[in-house]
Amino acid sequence: MVMFLFLVVALVLVVGAVTLAVLGGGENGPLPEAAPEQLRDPLPPDRPVDRADVESLRFPLAARGYRMGDVDDALSRLGAELAERDARIADLESALAGARAASAHGPVHPSGENHVSMDKPGPRQEDRP
Repeated sequence: MVMFLFLVVALVLVVGAVTLAVLGGGENGPLPEAAPEQLRDPLPPDRPVDRADVESLRFPLAARGYRMGDVDDALSRLGAELAERDARIADLESALAGARAASAHGPVHPSGENHVSMDKPGPRQEDRP
């Protein structure tokens, strides 16, 4: 019986101490509210992102790894810029192919028309037995 009374008193004291520590802390509580860590060096908004920007990009740590919002923003920005560059490269390659095709048609006749031969080319030297 004495042992049971001792355990009940000890339990009441522990519960009371924990309650006072959690509720009675006020502004100087044991675990003050911490401001979330923010991305220190975001991608530059005023110019295109280059390799050095991506290499220096560091995300702040959160409870479960990285802050999803910061990572999503950075990946969205990089994806948009890559898509824009891919479209620009495709336009330039198309223009280059058009210019090469125009110059490959050969000399222009005095009449102003390009002369394109419709004759079948002969066998190449490598193809002969």
